[in-house]
Formats: sequence, C-alpha cells, structure tokens
Amino acid sequence: MSYKIAIIIERIEVILGGAERSMLELSTALSAVGHDVTVLAAKGQTNAQNIHILCQDASGKRVWLRSFKKSIREHLAENHYDIIHSSLPLGFADVYQPIGGACGESIIRNAASYEQKLIEAYKKLASRLNIRRILLWRAEKKLCKNQDGPLVAAISKYVARQFKEYHGLDDGRIAVVPNGVRIQRKPDSAAGENLRSQILANLGLGETDNCAFFLFAAHNFRLKGLAPLIHSLAQAQIQRTKREPFLIVAGRGRSFKYRRLARKLNVAERIVFLGTLRHVQDALPIADAAVLPTFYSPCSRFTLEALAYGKPVITTRFNGAADFITDSLYGKIIDSPKDIGGLAQAIVHYCDADNTEKSAKAIEQSNIKEQASVTRAADDFQRLYERIIQRREQQ
Repeated sequence: MSYKIAIIIERIEVILGGAERSMLELSTALSAVGHDVTVLAAKGQTNAQNIHILCQDASGKRVWLRSFKKSIREHLAENHYDIIHSSLPLGFADVYQPIGGACGESIIRNAASYEQKLIEAYKKLASRLNIRRILLWRAEKKLCKNQDGPLVAAISKYVARQFKEYHGLDDGRIAVVPNGVRIQRKPDSAAGENLRSQILANLGLGETDNCAFFLFAAHNFRLKGLAPLIHSLAQAQIQRTKREPFLIVAGRGRSFKYRRLARKLNVAERIVFLGTLRHVQDALPIADAAVLPTFYSPCSRFTLEALAYGKPVITTRFNGAADFITDSLYGKIIDSPKDIGGLAQAIVHYCDADNTEKSAKAIEQSNIKEQASVTRAADDFQRLYERIIQRREQQ
C-alpha cells in the first residue's frame, strides 16, 4: 500500500552532514517503492518538485523551531498527508526520527570530546544556556511526555537507550529503525586511482611498500576522535607490525591543530589530509580498514558505507552503527575514544593482512550490506507506517 508522506527536515544542504543526506536518501528510497513523498524544509536551495522550502525569506542560516512549526502547520492546513515523518521534535508528527539522537546525550558527549576537564564542564554549562538547544530539549521532552505523541524511530539501539534513559519512554513508544545508506553507487575507479596516486606521493611511498592504510572520514574532527586516533597511531608505530600503519584523513575539518599534534608525536609522515571528498566511497578501495574513534555518532554513515563495501571498522561504543559490528569479526569496538592503548592495539591487529582478509571475508559472507542499505530502512518504515495507520483506524 502506498502513502502520501511528508518528511520534515531543517535544511536540505547535504554538504552540512550525514543527517540531511540520510533523510533525503530515505525520501528517495520511499518514493522508489511507490510512496508519494514530499520533503518540507525550512532552508535550502533546490529545483526538485517534491521539496518545499517554507522559510526561505527568514533571516539567518537557521530558523527558530516556533517559526518553522508555524509554517508547517500552514502548509498542512492546505495539504493532506497520511504520514508526517519529522526529524525535529514536533508533537503533531506521526513519527519523530531524531537523527542526532537525544538532545541530552548530544550535549554530554560533545562536551566529553574536549580534552581538558575545565572546558568539558564549561561546554556543558554553555549548552544549558543555549536558547536554541533549550527549546529543542523542551520540545523533545514535551513530545515524549505526551502519551499520544509520535512514535520515536531510533536509528540505533544506542539512540533507543537514550530515550529510555533521558525521557523514560517504554518500548511501545520506540521503534528501532537502523540508519541506512545508498549501497548501489560503485566507487569511481578513475577517481580512486587518482586518490591512490595522490596518497602515495604525499606519503613518499611506492606501490610495493608494505603498508596498511586506515581511513578516517568526518567533518567534525574533534567530536569524531581524530586527536586520540593520532595518539594511538603514535603508539602503534613503535610496535612490531607486519605492515607499517598509515592514516588517511578525509573531511572538511580544520587540520592545523591535528597536523601540529602529528608533528609533536612524530607521525606527521604517516598521515595524509585529503580535505573534502565528493564521494567517500572512492577512497574505500584504498583502505585496509575504516576507523572512527568517535565520542558521539548516533549511527555513523561512514561506518555503514565502509561495512557495505566490505571493509572492517574500528570504532567505539558511542557509535550506534556498532550494532552492525560483531566485535573481533567485522571490526573492533573500543569502549572509549580515550582508550589510546586499546585503539592502538586495534590498529596493530589490522596491520596484519591475514586479520584484514578474515574480517573482509566474514563481512562478505554476512548480510551486512543489505542490512546497511537505505532500501532496508525504507522497508522498515513502510511497516512502521502501516502500524500507525492501523492503530489510527482502530481508534
């Protein structure tokens, strides 16, 4: 059965990050299986017929939730939808999909990513004084307290636990619908070869050098754990390994601080900063393993893309995408990004080509690729929509 669906997001610029890209890819996947999907956004530029920008004339890069909410209600007064699916905490939605996880966890984990305890405490306090965050937190809390409020579609078990802990939601109000990514796109072989040549040249390596490449991809280098990763690389390089470890860093984050840290730890010659890649998939063929020692990722797209391509992943338990990883089989899950020793040992493990091959083979023989697909996520949401419609008809 097909439905008319409104998907609500704040902005549509996919360059901003994974949340926007995930919601837009989901809308495309839902349309592909026959649903009539309209995307309602506050800000953005697009020529797509199914995307409506409701607050384009508002000043600033962001729109206050109250203003966007008013514009949405005006749109809904003139347009009927079977399902209202929102990434923002709107009480009138049928589904609330908090791509960024619970507001409280986001604040705590972001603060934890700062090295100094004094700065961590300051960031927690500053977040409590941030009006925008306060309003989102209150809206989320109100939504959860309302027994007739929307179902919360958690993109990982990690996010589901957050809503139980912070808002006391029971299982009846939460549906775990793991995040998904497009798996149909094949890496561009020409782009991949150019990247490989660039990386080898920057590192002063030849094709025959015995190396293990670890790919890190993120835009927020601090939150995603680049500093502890560089520390762990320094530990790994002084150990006996079957292959020499090298780090490939992709993303638009500011690199000066991390280049300086690498020089201080004598690993600058082992790291190459690529900047922003149009498609991170083009770098995956070069890598032996993906690594994201994140302080907070509700369900990392990069992790899913790496697994879907057959690459083992090193990450932390603060990454909801760890749900897809059987520890020591498909990758390594570290308890904390601050566990430099544990992270270094994971790097050493995948410096052994036999270990890399075993993990890659295990991934290939599993159904991870299909489970990581946005098509699977669309199927999950279709079943969730059917459940909502049936419950509505019974009332």
